[in-house]
Amino acid sequence: MLAAFDNFPALLIWFPLIGGLVAFFIKDEHKVKSWALIASFLTMLLMCVSMVFSGNSYYQLNSVSYIWLPEMGSSFALMLDGMGRLLCLLTAIAFPLIFIATNNKKLDNANMFYGLMLLTQCGLMGVFLAMDALVFYFFWELALIPVYFLASKWGGEKRMQAAFKFFIYTFAGSLFLLIGILYVYLQMPEPSFSLVAFYKANLSLADQQWLFWLFFVAFAIKMPIFPFHTWQPDAYEQSSTPVTMVLSGIMVKMGVLALIRWLIPIFPDVIKQFSPIVIGLSVVGMLYASFIAIAQDDIKRLVAYSSIAHIGLMCAAIFALNQTGIQGVMIQMFNHGINIIGMWIVVFLVEKQTGIRKISQLSGLALQAPVLAIMFVVIAFANIALPLTNAFIGEFLMFRGLYEYNVWFAAAAGLSIILSAVYTLNLVKNVFYGVPNDITKTFKDINFSESIVLTVIVAIILITGIYPTPLLGMVESSTNLIFNQFVGK
Repeated sequence: MLAAFDNFPALLIWFPLIGGLVAFFIKDEHKVKSWALIASFLTMLLMCVSMVFSGNSYYQLNSVSYIWLPEMGSSFALMLDGMGRLLCLLTAIAFPLIFIATNNKKLDNANMFYGLMLLTQCGLMGVFLAMDALVFYFFWELALIPVYFLASKWGGEKRMQAAFKFFIYTFAGSLFLLIGILYVYLQMPEPSFSLVAFYKANLSLADQQWLFWLFFVAFAIKMPIFPFHTWQPDAYEQSSTPVTMVLSGIMVKMGVLALIRWLIPIFPDVIKQFSPIVIGLSVVGMLYASFIAIAQDDIKRLVAYSSIAHIGLMCAAIFALNQTGIQGVMIQMFNHGINIIGMWIVVFLVEKQTGIRKISQLSGLALQAPVLAIMFVVIAFANIALPLTNAFIGEFLMFRGLYEYNVWFAAAAGLSIILSAVYTLNLVKNVFYGVPNDITKTFKDINFSESIVLTVIVAIILITGIYPTPLLGMVESSTNLIFNQFVGK
């Protein structure tokens, strides 16, 4: 058990878990907000320290495996590999930014809200670190349960309906995933839930063909991918904005990571067979979501459909089954998380002052809030993957990977670049430019804490856009492992 306290993966789970449990007992709203911020900052500090000790010589600091359920062949195995490290870094950065940006938001039962938020962070970290199928499933559910309560208790008038729809979709996906995990486990010559054992499972081609769809549907719902996406716009619109930030910025990456770490390596013999179907669904979803986003008058729904389009590209690039596309997806998971959280923070700040989310009722904010306008323009440019922003290199690699697979799929997906520019730049033009109206003429620029949060996001966008080498280097080993052992063989 001591191994659970002397390495980075275990501490990345313990910090938010303990922080969340303590938060439940802090009744004062101001104190619980401060506590949640401290707990999230400690997690971020720990994650930053772990980046220094990321080499092979520090293996013991970056992995843990101790006896959990020995009769079932399951150990509590966690590891900070390249892809997991990047997503844990995203999670560690995102939560304090979210807490600071929404600090002035009044909440009923604030202790419950922040306790559940920190438990969600714990679940997300566990999913990104898990190297055992049972542990992976445990944290997969742990991340879902607090989000359901967050979405159902805090949010818009129709939050209960949206949360129920979200729960039904994700519960069904979780059931498919559990059935698939148990079936693979039962095919083992010796009982084991370890990731390595699952990679070596002796599954027949017929078994792989139906098991592939059980796992894929579970992961596609979480991302979500067309046609499993219908829960997402309602959930994003009706949830409290901090919850929406977690859903769209981080939680959708659970499904993307699961495709790369679990689906492709376990079912390598059928991946090429089903790739055209999955890429086709992904491209249709990208175009569909982009056209719907163009037609939106609600900012939250526009950003929600924008996220569907971006995740669709990631899914298509994964199933292009080449090293370029997979590497692009790995770094784009981080970049998309930063950018979409920045978008949601701006949406939150606009709605907080105006009480309005209708694009047609807003105009001229740049004259009233020039700092906010500058920050948002940079984030918007990143959302359309403009060169020198963080999303450019990831999208370039993903489209190149898709082009290597099939030029027609790449051409169809490429239309989403144009459409993304249309709805994003229209949003900037209609909300921030023009003449202020009766609603926006009293709008005030962002305060110090809000400007700090957006400055951090803009700095990450520009630094990683100009110099993406550290991100590429971080995921190189994970890319090589997946491609060389399972895809390229």
